[in-house]
Amino acid sequence: MAGVSLKCGDCGALLKSVEEAQEHAELTSHSNFSESTEAVLNLVCSSCGKPCRSKIESDLHTKRTGHTEFIDKTLEAAKPISLEVPKVAKESEEAIAAGSTSEPEEMVVPEVDKKLLEELEAMGFPTARATRAIHFSGNTSLEAAVNWVVEHEADPDIDQMPMVPVNRHVEASKPSLTPEEMKLKAQELRERARKKKEEEERRMEREREKERIRVGKELLEAKRIEEENERKRLVALRKAEKEEEKRAREKIRQKLEEDKAERRRKLGLPPEEPSAAPKPSAPIVEEKKRIAS
Repeated sequence: MAGVSLKCGDCGALLKSVEEAQEHAELTSHSNFSESTEAVLNLVCSSCGKPCRSKIESDLHTKRTGHTEFIDKTLEAAKPISLEVPKVAKESEEAIAAGSTSEPEEMVVPEVDKKLLEELEAMGFPTARATRAIHFSGNTSLEAAVNWVVEHEADPDIDQMPMVPVNRHVEASKPSLTPEEMKLKAQELRERARKKKEEEERRMEREREKERIRVGKELLEAKRIEEENERKRLVALRKAEKEEEKRAREKIRQKLEEDKAERRRKLGLPPEEPSAAPKPSAPIVEEKKRIAS
């Protein structure tokens, strides 16, 4: 039956009446409620008695368990929805506030459904975390508790036992998931954790790949600089070798000039004129011919 419902803005739970919203707020400390046009059904599985509050939930139950018969009890518990807090409840709250004293309230561990607690412990959750999940998810179902754990697994106090005033009343939960649903939910939770781990590993691999690319670029740049320095060193070395060869040739030329001048002196010939320097071999050849004759 389509109608108006209340939706918790903190956890997304659908509630059929103000009374349910007040109970939900008392159990979870959630206070963000708004009207919703989404229908709140009461489809009870004929095979296991599990209540489903929507067609999606009943289809999921059928997919998990194979149960297809549901009894529609929506009309039996239908109540008009109003966002205003009933006057009686408001007056009761004011009376409690007026009668409260400054003495600290005694805090105790809240009562939760033992069957839900056993099912969560069987799935591997610590007792404190399981108790906290059942309490803050409204003590309603295994699925709500598991979803709460997934959404709050990063909370620093996730493994601290919740505490409530000793006079707080906690109702027993509705029928929880069947053993088959519990196994499927545990598998779903493990699959979600596996996917999250894989995503983290992919992110780390991308970071490592970026680091490898950065290091590779730095190595290539260092190699380029080294090759450039080696090229400059070889150019400077060749230049130095050419300069050395030039000086050696000049030294040899000077030695030859000195030897030639010495020979002319021994032969009694006058020193060679500077203008005759480009043709030093002709006088020497003629001198040799004259001596030979």
